[in-house]
Amino acid sequence: MFYPIPFCIIIVYVTINKRSRNHPLPQFGFLPHILNIGTPMYHKAMITLFVEENNPLTPNFYNNLISNLQFHKLHCSCGHSGCLSVHGYYYRHLKTPSGKLRFKICRVKCEVCGKTHAILLSLFVPYSQLSLNDHVEIIEAFEDIVPTASLLKSNDSIDESSFRYIIRQYLKHWKQKLLSEKITLTPLPDLIQSCFVHYSCQFMQIRRTINLIFLSTT
Repeated sequence: MFYPIPFCIIIVYVTINKRSRNHPLPQFGFLPHILNIGTPMYHKAMITLFVEENNPLTPNFYNNLISNLQFHKLHCSCGHSGCLSVHGYYYRHLKTPSGKLRFKICRVKCEVCGKTHAILLSLFVPYSQLSLNDHVEIIEAFEDIVPTASLLKSNDSIDESSFRYIIRQYLKHWKQKLLSEKITLTPLPDLIQSCFVHYSCQFMQIRRTINLIFLSTT
């Protein structure tokens, strides 16, 4: 005979106060998301480094940022800090008006839980070859009923298929999320922060991979 064995799931919620739209981003620290101890831990996750909108989105900028990054300040999604070390690299491409750029993305591994994290920038959209700025530009053009041809002409990195795909994903996954929390597309730092606070991921991130934001890179 089999007897049911009682069990309990402990869920720890980290409460984050909603910030005023005019409140600046913190200058340092880690913005935690909900830690759900009762859910399975995924082997791969992401860490997003917050960078100012006016920083150049180039491989050299990313490489310099990683070279000067204080890895001991980063947190793993298992809750530990000071436990991440460089595990390897992989390449991803980003389409820009000046051409396709190739980034050597750093991956770190937690010595406590064994999980690996890709280190991205807040100007990236995970799994997309277009930048966050381009996503916002496309969505703003759609919401303002700007002719598609005008946008395509002004930005060589965007083609018609990319435009249609991003709008489909926005309408399916993100428009109602923004409306429900009264999140605006601009300014960009507020958009990034609000999406991580309310949804624990980057704006226009579709896959539900764990994503943590780190607000200080120095």
